[in-house]
Amino acid sequence: MKANYKFSNICGTVYQQGNILFTPDGNTLLSPVGNRVSVFDLVNNKSRTLPVENRKNIAAIALSPDGNILVSVDEDGRALLVNFKRGVVLHHFNFQKPVQDIQFSYDGKFIAVTHGSHVQVWRTPNHLVREFAPFVLHRTYTGHHADVSSIRWSPDSTYFITTSHDMTARLFTLDPLEGFRPKTFAGHKDAVVGAYFSANGKFIYTVSRDGAVFTWTAKDEQDDAEAPQLVSAAFAHSVPRIRWGVHDRHYFNLPHTKVVCTTFHPSSNLLVVGFSSGVFGLWELPSFTNIHTLSISQEKISSVAISPTGEWLAFGARRLGQLLVWEWQSESYILKQQGHYFDMNTLAYAPDGQTIATGGDDGKLKVWSVQNGFCFVTFSEHTAPIMGITFAKHGSVLFSASLDGTVRAFDLVRYRNFRTFTSPSPVQFSSIAVDPSGEVVAAGSTDTFEVFMWSVQTGKLLDILAGHEAPVSALAFSPTGANQLASGSWDRTIRIWSIFGRSRAVEPLTLSSDVLSIAFRPDGVELGASTLDGQITFFDVRSGKQSNVIDGRKDISGGRKADDRVAAANSSSTKAFTSLTYTADGLCVLAGGNSKYVCLYDVREGEGVLVKKFQISENLSLDGTQEFLDSRRVNDAGINIDLIDDRGNASDLEDRMDMSLPGASRGAGDMSIRKHRQEARTKCVRFSPTGRAWAAASTEGLLIYSLDDTVMFDPFDLTIDLTPQAVLNILTEGEYLKALVLAFRLNEKPLIQQVYESIPRSDIRLVARQMPNIYIPTLLRFTSEHLEKSPHLEFDLIWVQTLITTHGRFLRDRSGEYAPVLRAAQKALGDIEGSISRLCDENTSTLQYLIDQSVVKHGLDVDMSSNALDD
Repeated sequence: MKANYKFSNICGTVYQQGNILFTPDGNTLLSPVGNRVSVFDLVNNKSRTLPVENRKNIAAIALSPDGNILVSVDEDGRALLVNFKRGVVLHHFNFQKPVQDIQFSYDGKFIAVTHGSHVQVWRTPNHLVREFAPFVLHRTYTGHHADVSSIRWSPDSTYFITTSHDMTARLFTLDPLEGFRPKTFAGHKDAVVGAYFSANGKFIYTVSRDGAVFTWTAKDEQDDAEAPQLVSAAFAHSVPRIRWGVHDRHYFNLPHTKVVCTTFHPSSNLLVVGFSSGVFGLWELPSFTNIHTLSISQEKISSVAISPTGEWLAFGARRLGQLLVWEWQSESYILKQQGHYFDMNTLAYAPDGQTIATGGDDGKLKVWSVQNGFCFVTFSEHTAPIMGITFAKHGSVLFSASLDGTVRAFDLVRYRNFRTFTSPSPVQFSSIAVDPSGEVVAAGSTDTFEVFMWSVQTGKLLDILAGHEAPVSALAFSPTGANQLASGSWDRTIRIWSIFGRSRAVEPLTLSSDVLSIAFRPDGVELGASTLDGQITFFDVRSGKQSNVIDGRKDISGGRKADDRVAAANSSSTKAFTSLTYTADGLCVLAGGNSKYVCLYDVREGEGVLVKKFQISENLSLDGTQEFLDSRRVNDAGINIDLIDDRGNASDLEDRMDMSLPGASRGAGDMSIRKHRQEARTKCVRFSPTGRAWAAASTEGLLIYSLDDTVMFDPFDLTIDLTPQAVLNILTEGEYLKALVLAFRLNEKPLIQQVYESIPRSDIRLVARQMPNIYIPTLLRFTSEHLEKSPHLEFDLIWVQTLITTHGRFLRDRSGEYAPVLRAAQKALGDIEGSISRLCDENTSTLQYLIDQSVVKHGLDVDMSSNALDD
């Protein structure tokens, strides 16, 4: 069992806060997600998350004009300098103050950063040279009386304009000019949100929060005798010498609405504005012609970006977690994604491992594609938090249990809720399970402590299983089809029911504490259960005896919250596993709980060894990521400043309104105040059926960890003579079987691929037939992975067909052991089938046209030949 799983993607969250931006080619969108940056490829419809983490949630990001350097700055002003193409951190830097905006100059040589009421310009570090102190300060610019909110460079990178909360904008030059004083653009009645240069340099546009747009241009010489005479040099270089004056004043005139964010596209003179009402507008300047207005959200738009070509507009809504890309000319969405509004409670993998379903506190059920990381369907029928979801064995039906008292079945072919199961009296359901045949669904209740079973075909209630004396916290059917249902409860027992048997007499399995989660091993022989005292207990299902126990309190314990009175090592709140799952081969157990750790245990033959401990987040914006609290965060009054609610300082009225109830607060604090500091925890973990990845429903979203095969050197049966050169020599001699076996023994992927693709098509059946059995699963897995990425479709299909035909009996006899390999092959074949069928459907008309044309041409040829014979 390999344990080299590495973080690969975040699915459940697409935008959290900060600014979004396009890459220079306009095909990719960058979005801050907590303390990470997600990259959305809008052309190939894929997403990925960079494997770098800031200390806290990201407040601002900037990408160099050549697309090589990414700078991400967190809430405290600590920055990471990242090689964007490689995803590697080059340097850490602290700007000392919170950063509102950061911008690269157009030539890429300088970085301008807001620093309170000042602006700092730094020289851009070289991403190819390792330097001890790569950040070199060029100059600091002063003049504003309040915090600077935005910076915009001129096209020639010799000057820039800044905006501030002091209701002014200022024009600075990069280098000192003799006789130059920074120009001030005053006259707005509210904070200036953005200021922009026109493409020809003749106009400057400023936009304020109250909805005013001022157009500034050069004053006439008759109006100002001191205005300098403009020479015939390049107009852009004389911009700092111009005496600017207001040329036009325009207003959006939207009542009770503030401007939140703006951006400008100089070549097309388009101004994009996002409002606090969720409306965005598109105006052409300087004529101020409204081209487009659309409401895209119920909450305010936090960030806006426009692609370099001016065709696509990107919007981020912080409160809803929305990310939208809109093509304004065709009025269509390029991308429309939204995460769960509240916490994600549960998740489930589809049997083919291609999709993941998640359920959240917002009552929504979302289905995500593992391939591209996007949500492709959302079901919102539930009216209360979803506590459990599971797929039927064939994968086209999804079941969910909710606190609204319903269990619902969703058809993933037609995307509809086709069954709703309810109990005779209203109860809240906290757990769900479906039998392997997909005919019976069971749900456990928190109110009556009973387990309800329904028929999926008819929707009728089949039975009510009573016996537990506390809420039923977990349910699981035996995966082997033995008609056994296991239920775990807070009454410290597990009951294994024979659901189709005559007798309902059940001997409970007693544990030392409340049961939080249970899971069957894939072969159905063993049952694992996690309890409130931090133990994982294993039972032999046939004999009912305890076979093993793991004490994981010290393994999962970690992270002290800001308001904890005791140290992390003594806190009991984080010392239990709330979710448990077996790996696809049944050799290991993955467990997570209310802490920042997820633990992987080896449970073969009675062992309970901790194989690896994964830390899901290092984000200090979350509670519980620090082992020890920082005494420097305590003020003179002895209060942790992280616990002080500073929302009253927010700039928007709706953000600083106090919604707490009047009256004295009790000893536990004011219970009416919504807790706004999130905790690092894992509510659910699940392993992919293919065994190549696992997912965790955490505070930050759906985290996916996959096997990292790029740098692992994992040879098999290595000898001193076995080298890559020796394998290539044998390959050139035409001994394909020997070369392939030796390549698998060396286990280097590029070498295996070279040997594999060098085997002639005519020799595939011979090589596959003579391949030793020990390499069959490895070869089948490699072929499945090759099938997903390679254009050699027929070549790979011949390999798969030959391996399954020749070694089918061997694989069938060991189907439990090789289940992940067979699922990987099934997933690859399903992908190919879907791609080909989609391609054929799209080209049906073209093919029909070609056939008709060939028939017409054939008829003409026949006519011409018959005419020639007649002549």
